[in-house]
Amino acid sequence: MAITWVDVPPGAEQRPHAHDEAEQVYVIVRGHGRVSVAGDEEEVGEGDLVFIPPSTQHGIVNTGSETLVYVSAASPPVSMAELYDAELAPDVAGYVEDE
Repeated sequence: MAITWVDVPPGAEQRPHAHDEAEQVYVIVRGHGRVSVAGDEEEVGEGDLVFIPPSTQHGIVNTGSETLVYVSAASPPVSMAELYDAELAPDVAGYVEDE
């Protein structure tokens, strides 16, 4: 299992993608956004849980004015190399990643 903490700045998104073998759960910690799973879009906010079956297209966009924070749990683990190679997050004007 891989567990990651994800901060999504206002206006940013994680582009739609899928993981062949991993099922995933997103737990929204703070903020608001819109999640897409298999073409179904829903608004999400603090305390919401999103289940993503294996091989299912999914993505999330921050529709709020504050950082959207969520925890992602994937099993079996999804490699960080796979996530970075996919370039899931487009550039956001004015966003500077922490060093």
